[in-house]
Amino acid sequence: MVKKKVGQVAMDEKDEIQMLFERRNGLNELAKILTADNAALYEKLVKDMGETQAKFQGWWDRMAAKYQWESQEGGNWEINFDTCDIYLVLP
Repeated sequence: MVKKKVGQVAMDEKDEIQMLFERRNGLNELAKILTADNAALYEKLVKDMGETQAKFQGWWDRMAAKYQWESQEGGNWEINFDTCDIYLVLP
């Protein structure tokens, strides 16, 4: 795996993606323990997961367009929450 720094985001932009990242992880953990027995809660979880994933992907799309980060087929970006640095990660 190769990591190459391709940019940086502002602190408020980092805060936005960090909140979405933590929410997505929390929903994924909840999904592991929630059963479909509670249909109303299950449907809410599925809806929240979909909305959060869409916002998460939307953030990456907006920032990539704004900052024109380098990309490559098969690669993905990741953020260092401590430094706001963006890395292109290649397999």
